[in-house]
Amino acid sequence: MDDLAFGSRNKRGDWTPNEPASTAPLFVFPPKPLALLKWIPSYFFPFNLLFAASAYVWWVYLLSDLSRFQNFDLFLAIQLYFLNTCALMIFYGLFEIRLYVLRAQGQRFKFNGRWPSDNKSDVFWFKSQLIDNVLRTLLIAMPLWTFIEYVILSFYAHQVPSLPALVDHPIYFAALALIVPVIHETHFYLIHRALHWRPLYRLFHLVHHNSVNPSPFSSLSMHPVEVFLYLGVAFWHVIIPSHPLLALYQLHYAGFGAIPGHIGFDKIELGEENALDTHSYIHYLHHKYFEVNYGDGLIPFDKWFGTWHDGTKEADDRMNDRMTKRRNSAA
Repeated sequence: MDDLAFGSRNKRGDWTPNEPASTAPLFVFPPKPLALLKWIPSYFFPFNLLFAASAYVWWVYLLSDLSRFQNFDLFLAIQLYFLNTCALMIFYGLFEIRLYVLRAQGQRFKFNGRWPSDNKSDVFWFKSQLIDNVLRTLLIAMPLWTFIEYVILSFYAHQVPSLPALVDHPIYFAALALIVPVIHETHFYLIHRALHWRPLYRLFHLVHHNSVNPSPFSSLSMHPVEVFLYLGVAFWHVIIPSHPLLALYQLHYAGFGAIPGHIGFDKIELGEENALDTHSYIHYLHHKYFEVNYGDGLIPFDKWFGTWHDGTKEADDRMNDRMTKRRNSAA
């Protein structure tokens, strides 16, 4: 595909889409019903439906026997770790190998013209972003993912007599399933904004932002505290009346779903004429500028609180004015 039909490339090789980034047409006034109808399919396809399907497979075929989680079983925890890790490595690896190892579509639709492998830096383990990101995912993110999952399943294992059945409350569970992305967006924005408070940023969030030019395995490359806060969104299904299937969906949405914002490409080519939109531009701009786009755009938190950046020069000017005022007030 000709990516210059959809955007432009500067002298450094950085590609920018022609269309500015936009938030979902959910909280607009006056309402835009036609825009909302056009947007609805993208709420489900392809990623949300994929993560819901993976949670269903986990629950129905692997984890529905909650009695195994009533008492701690180290062997079961290790099994769960390897199950989660193998699935994540395959999923992330497909994007990493195709886009960054084989470079199957070259720099077409790639936001940052440089390749992470060209950036050897002391901020990364072994001076390699890929090695650092993979090791942090394997040694930090996945054990914490498994711990959170085990705790939630253990909680439900002791609630079996009162566990709500999907068939008994279909409307409630369908509604709760539909707002899993809304729960994620709200939780993510709140903890993300908090982690950009300077003391917390230096202690925890800086690890993730070392990947200025993110790639797939940057998705869960975080400090342990940030990983726990981020994946801990699944604990909402312990607080509110819910079901382990929906808790798994929430966890998969956060874990597997971290990748779209870190792919580094606006589109993934599926042939000569077709491509998959990654919807990653909003979060790429956050990695580029740090102090913008704390959310992913499903809910316009950044517009409401003055930190929205859509990739335009006007947004650059607003950001620079805001940062200048912040520096002046701190002086």
